[in-house]
Amino acid sequence: MTDSSRRNFLRGAGILGAGAAVSALPGLNGIAAADPDVARRPDGDSPRFTVAVMPDTQYLFDEDRGDSTPVDASLSYVLRHAHDDNVVFLAHLGDLTQNGQAREFAGISRSFQMLDRARFPYSTLAGNHDIDGSTDDQRGRTPYLDAFGPQRQRNSPTFRGSSKDGYNTYHVFQAAGREWLVLAMDWRPSAAGFAWAKQVLAQHPRMPAILTIHELVNSDEQGKAFLSDFGNQVWDEFVNQSDQIFLTLNGHYWPPGRLVKRNAAGHDVHLHLTNYQDRYYGGSGMIRLYQFDVARGVIDVRTFSPWLDGRRDLSELERIEAERSTDVDYFSIDIDFDKRFAGFAPIPVPPARPVQPQLVPGTVAYWRFEGGRAGAPVPDNTLIKDLTGRGNDLRRATVPGSGPDALTYSADFSPRQPSRASLRFDGARNPGRGAYLQTVDSAPMNSLTFQRGYTVEAFIRLPEDFRDGTHGWCGIFARLGNGGAAGKSGDDPNESAATFSLSDGAELQWAVFPLNQNGISTNWGHELPLAKWWHVAVVNDGRRSTLYVDGCPLLRNPKTPAIGLANPGGSWLVGASSYQGKVERSFYGEIGEVRVVDRALAPREFLLGG
Repeated sequence: MTDSSRRNFLRGAGILGAGAAVSALPGLNGIAAADPDVARRPDGDSPRFTVAVMPDTQYLFDEDRGDSTPVDASLSYVLRHAHDDNVVFLAHLGDLTQNGQAREFAGISRSFQMLDRARFPYSTLAGNHDIDGSTDDQRGRTPYLDAFGPQRQRNSPTFRGSSKDGYNTYHVFQAAGREWLVLAMDWRPSAAGFAWAKQVLAQHPRMPAILTIHELVNSDEQGKAFLSDFGNQVWDEFVNQSDQIFLTLNGHYWPPGRLVKRNAAGHDVHLHLTNYQDRYYGGSGMIRLYQFDVARGVIDVRTFSPWLDGRRDLSELERIEAERSTDVDYFSIDIDFDKRFAGFAPIPVPPARPVQPQLVPGTVAYWRFEGGRAGAPVPDNTLIKDLTGRGNDLRRATVPGSGPDALTYSADFSPRQPSRASLRFDGARNPGRGAYLQTVDSAPMNSLTFQRGYTVEAFIRLPEDFRDGTHGWCGIFARLGNGGAAGKSGDDPNESAATFSLSDGAELQWAVFPLNQNGISTNWGHELPLAKWWHVAVVNDGRRSTLYVDGCPLLRNPKTPAIGLANPGGSWLVGASSYQGKVERSFYGEIGEVRVVDRALAPREFLLGG
């Protein structure tokens, strides 16, 4: 209309700045340009990808004034980093030129030829300076349309079509294993323009959409964003009712700003204004990179000038402009993509995996919690069968004073677990409440010592209020008997002979009395994020134990040998921990399923597997 220590978040090791990475191509008046062969096909399956955004470049193409070099450096940067950063698309937000003259468009058209030659996908749209700002998309032929109309866009691998007037286009790119839609709309879409855009979304009902348009959001001097008068019209007539649109990008105004609004479906829409024409050198060819990480559920945003960023001899003024680090230029957006897109593109849930393949050699016990009605209590007389057929069955036990709802069936589950259900445990302390599962007296595993090693694994999810001080040290899996009953006198012999539990801070812990030690051997994990399903496991190879979360080994595993498990006699608990041979704290949260194996499993053998 950002902090240098953070500016390399998109760069791989050894990647140079744009100024060091470009070379001159003939036919472009000596401008710095990228070798088209460098722009390789993006990885459409990677959960990490980048969308590049270029706002108003008008002062760089202003009659016989201006300079294309900053724009050339930005486009070269995108091409040079397309492979390393998995850049899948570039969107220009309008006002390519200052006066909409043919000679101005000839200049920026030459710059964009480097993307054309590389067949790198991009979109443009007309800003008010590119056409007669008093007109809508029914204005007819203009130098903008001659230079960047559908006839040019057809060469792009992502171009899918345009409105009849040619001023509105849409594009589809592949990323993170799905198709994404970009709408590039005119400065002033007519009623026909909005109808066309709605039809595009209706024809692609499962695609998440990004709307690019020249005017939508304005902001004050503090970067507080709000819809402009025209932006309110765009919101009311189009965006609010179009749940597929989760992100909008516009220029026109300055300073930059961002806003989150809730649409008619009750979902967040992120509305971003980015424009730097008022800054040094007409914005210095500033670009914004939106790095999507679908696996992490985040979009990391960086704004910088490759033209300045790639140089070493910057003045104080240029250094200020090389990288933008305010909270409207450099920030992250948290998005649960599956949840956000569920209304129009639900992820199909694969069917439960059969039991037999999960019974790997050495499986001692395998418990799945299917068969109950979601929300219904697990009755006291219910027998949860050990699916190995070995007889290590479980029965419900209830903490005195607790009701039936302390343990209920749940339809929630980790999509990575073989079964399609879980149990919800409502345990707490002070006052104690809860329910848990306990192996029957005749269970063969009650007497096992696992001298050759073992693997215990489970799927768990902890509620948002887990860290409220009433749930620490609740058990996932534990022995009812204590160390003293197994002949151990070191540390605190009243502690359980073996317990897989969680601290007040949701740190995973495996604490046991091994056969070869008089005291406790303890493995520690990190604080687990809440309200998310995790696969947790402890693996002992006959000498040492290692904790895993989602198949990744954790750090704080003791190197001192810990062989087998001391046997105090008595049962094992699922969903509780014990002290002095009595149940102390019931689990709080959900447990998806549990498997115990009498040998060390490799992570590829975990229940996480296909």
